[in-house]
Amino acid sequence: MDLNPTVDAVTSRIVARSREARSRYLDKIGRAAEGGVKRAHLSCGNQAHAYAAMGEDKDALVAERAPNIGIVTAYNDMLSAHQPFKDYPDRIKAAARAAGATAQVAGGVPAMCDGVTQGQTGMELSLFSRDVIALASGVALSHNTFDAAMYLGVCDKIVPGLIIAAATFGHIPAVFVPAGPMVSGLPNYEKAKVRQEFAAGEVGRDKLMEAEMASYHGPGTCTFYGTANTNQMLMEFMGLHLPGASFVNPGTPLRDALTEAATERAAAITALGNDYRPAGHVLDEKAFVNGIVGLMATGGSTNLVIHLPAMARAAGVILDIEDFNDLSGVVPLMAKVYPNGLADVNHFHAAGGLGYMIGELLDAGLLHPDTVTIAGDGLAAYAREPKLRNGGLVWEDGAENTLNDKILRPARDPFQPTGGLKELKGNLGRSVMKVSAVAPEHHAIEAPAQVFHCQDDVKTAFKAGAFTSDCVIVVRFQGPRANGMPELHGLTPTLSVLLSRGLKVALVTDGRMSGASGKVPAAIHVAPEAAAGGPIAKVRDGDLVRVEATTGTLEVLEAGFEARDPVVADLSDNEVGLGREMFAAFRAGCGLASDGAGVVV
Repeated sequence: MDLNPTVDAVTSRIVARSREARSRYLDKIGRAAEGGVKRAHLSCGNQAHAYAAMGEDKDALVAERAPNIGIVTAYNDMLSAHQPFKDYPDRIKAAARAAGATAQVAGGVPAMCDGVTQGQTGMELSLFSRDVIALASGVALSHNTFDAAMYLGVCDKIVPGLIIAAATFGHIPAVFVPAGPMVSGLPNYEKAKVRQEFAAGEVGRDKLMEAEMASYHGPGTCTFYGTANTNQMLMEFMGLHLPGASFVNPGTPLRDALTEAATERAAAITALGNDYRPAGHVLDEKAFVNGIVGLMATGGSTNLVIHLPAMARAAGVILDIEDFNDLSGVVPLMAKVYPNGLADVNHFHAAGGLGYMIGELLDAGLLHPDTVTIAGDGLAAYAREPKLRNGGLVWEDGAENTLNDKILRPARDPFQPTGGLKELKGNLGRSVMKVSAVAPEHHAIEAPAQVFHCQDDVKTAFKAGAFTSDCVIVVRFQGPRANGMPELHGLTPTLSVLLSRGLKVALVTDGRMSGASGKVPAAIHVAPEAAAGGPIAKVRDGDLVRVEATTGTLEVLEAGFEARDPVVADLSDNEVGLGREMFAAFRAGCGLASDGAGVVV
């Protein structure tokens, strides 16, 4: 199948836009790769420090003939998704020895849980934790003793931060290793129903707690299709996981076999062998286009509209919101996974999963088939799925047909003919809306604005009965420069209740909503943000606002709006407490949300 003309045109546009930055990047990693194994350039004292605790691996490390793999781990046992990583280093070291290589834990990186910090002060550090993770990974790899790196991470900011580091150290191969989703518990739609009942005062906190604990109940990634699972999808579409690795449950023989195989692959693709695959060559323009196509086909998290541009910049690739919008216009929505449907990621995987989807998109000409991946040349390998046969790991052809068309459909007969994301722009700035879960009747609204500077004030107004007619709720000073751009996912139950009461309601914010934002029409990531004097800071209560996904419109319909002075808010409450004082430089130095809100890129 010939490549879709829009996919081809968007890719060409990205290549042209990135030409200078990508050329500088490739030159940089090319120079870094010169001279062979970096351990050979260390002094004997340098090396003795690096190998002192390595026991039986010392001789192999000193000989410098065996590949040495650096493990960067985001393990902690507060995140269910990362708890399985506890034993991975020992398994990786054993697999490395068996493959004639060595492995060392190069360093650990922080990994916070947005599920714990939702609606809490700690969420104001969440987005910036991505850059901290990138920096911490850089410190880990700065010892310059590694021929490849294995990155153990899953959740929201962790994978993007690790990708920024992998691209920065793009002269060595990078293999990403997932832990898999927890087994299914209380269905996500039932959990959401209880949340709405609690928001409406119909059930008590005891019932809410019971539902939450039944939903988030064991090791592994949360089972809804939020940012964490969207990250895992991206790693396959971009060729950084082994094929089919994303959604295998923790603690299973197949999961262990995939971790061992990932180690073998990391050892095989270093510059010491005959199949050198540096991360910087995997992370090219085509790989990022394939990632965006996967985001649209699955209806993935809007957070990746911030993360992907930041990840790409680290590899000298410049993405723009228009790229997401144009690809969304030609990529069919093939999956219905909560919050876009009732199924969870385990059901999606059982229905055919990423292997089926990649095969369909390749056949439809919607993916670049000729990318470089850690598994080999070309994306076709990712249409296959791993199996254990006679005690060994093999890859077999994936499902030719969907095994549940209520969850996963072919590209020729999708749930929707276009993807799940729209760019909205106008005199309020630029923003995005995830429309894959929003009912068509809510795609457009023209209503008076009700303006807030805090999500808690919206909840207070709701409890006071302030929302009795159609309205556009504007929540501003929630961008990265204001307070770190926390997710406003805590507003979802409240706004869902208003929708259920028959009101037309939309959210406009310079903050974020997570991959679980669901059915609420939300124009998010508005840029420039209010704290930078953006137009959203000029909106007044009662202004008529037009939010329309169909035409991509985000406008205030008031004469003289552009001439108004922006409101300046007192943000001093966001500057101290729970570590926020340490992040003042991050708030002051981050870029626009439309460019990835980056600090280190």
